[in-house]
Amino acid sequence: MPIRDIVVTLAVLALLPLILRRPWIGILAWSWIGYMNPHRLAYGFAREAPFAMLIGATTLVAMLFMKEKIRFPWSRETIVLLLFVLWMCLTTVFSLQQEYSLLQLEKVVKIQVMTFITMILMLYRERLNLLVWVIVLSLGFYGVKGGIFTLMTGGGYHVMGPLGSFIGGNNELGLALIMILPLMRYLQLQRERKWQRNLFTLAMALTVIAILGTQSRGALVGLAVMAVVLIVKSRRRFTLLLLAALMVPVALTVMPESWFERMHTIQEYEEDQSAQGRINAWHFAVNLAQDRPLVGGGFEAFHWRNFRHYAPDPNDVKDAHSIYFEVLGEHGFAGLFIYLLLGFFAWRSATWVIRNTREREDLLWARDLAAMIQVSLAGYASAGAFLGLAYFDLYYHLIAMVVILRFLVRQQLQAAAEADSGAAAPAVSGRAARP
Repeated sequence: MPIRDIVVTLAVLALLPLILRRPWIGILAWSWIGYMNPHRLAYGFAREAPFAMLIGATTLVAMLFMKEKIRFPWSRETIVLLLFVLWMCLTTVFSLQQEYSLLQLEKVVKIQVMTFITMILMLYRERLNLLVWVIVLSLGFYGVKGGIFTLMTGGGYHVMGPLGSFIGGNNELGLALIMILPLMRYLQLQRERKWQRNLFTLAMALTVIAILGTQSRGALVGLAVMAVVLIVKSRRRFTLLLLAALMVPVALTVMPESWFERMHTIQEYEEDQSAQGRINAWHFAVNLAQDRPLVGGGFEAFHWRNFRHYAPDPNDVKDAHSIYFEVLGEHGFAGLFIYLLLGFFAWRSATWVIRNTREREDLLWARDLAAMIQVSLAGYASAGAFLGLAYFDLYYHLIAMVVILRFLVRQQLQAAAEADSGAAAPAVSGRAARP
């Protein structure tokens, strides 16, 4: 019996009693399974085991009996996210591919349910930081591993994620690694010991090399945009500038000629067959949305049957390869508007956190996290323009983190304001009482 299967299964089973006692541990366990996909690294029975479903169900049951008061942080983001979920349900009713659409809706709804549960259970600073740690360690595993692999092989092979997962392909893994680099930076900023900060610097450098090693052109664009925003948004920029300066010669010396030739095709997309296939798919999405502007084609609309009616080249059937055209084709212009509105509100809320914690040293951690979430969102928005991961868990987890962060900051600012007003009241009354 494969050892890996046994280890992963025992680890999940050991977590279940802890989840029943403390349901918030279920969010950490679900994130570990969802992002690292340790069962996909096994070779036997554990590979297809429904661990995420088991953890999610246990978390829901534990919530029914927990003594902790349930609080839901209502905000514009949660309302828009709920509206987006309802809209996706509506577009599924009118889907052009009913059977496939229902299966995809089931997957997406599960992700969104756990996103809302995250907002409920993780409304504490310590839990929020633990969630960041789990996400960084889960995806950072592939960043460090992929960076070492790229250095050892001279960049001759694509860095891939675990097969059968959201990040199984090189493009998808590249996007995920771009999104966790800022979260790595956040954890680094919170470390006081130099050796710990140096470890994060090494991990970030290897993750950058892994992103290059995916040989994803979309990821390269996202990495460039994310790096600029990261330097602008981060404190202690010297380390990042030094790291960026080191990455350029590394790319020039480590990556093979074939990598440069592939990246050069970004400027010559007219002659690149893959790029032309994406453009054909984007035209398909626009044509479909114009014909069905409210509901689009529903989930799995990028199907060969639909390409015959809406694509300029009906024989060149490709996936969306863009979060924007994916949502546009599947949920229409209305769905795309809701999707973009969600990201805009999340960005604005992170800006609110940064602005309202600027003079508070006790909330420096919140300012750092809000800034790094913005960097992650910038990486997702830019790389996502060429990669089709509109329903990726991590994007919605970032939304949840922003909602939680704004809730915690507002709560602490209100407590501080009440304490200040309470301290000022006796002084005023005391002066008034003097003869």
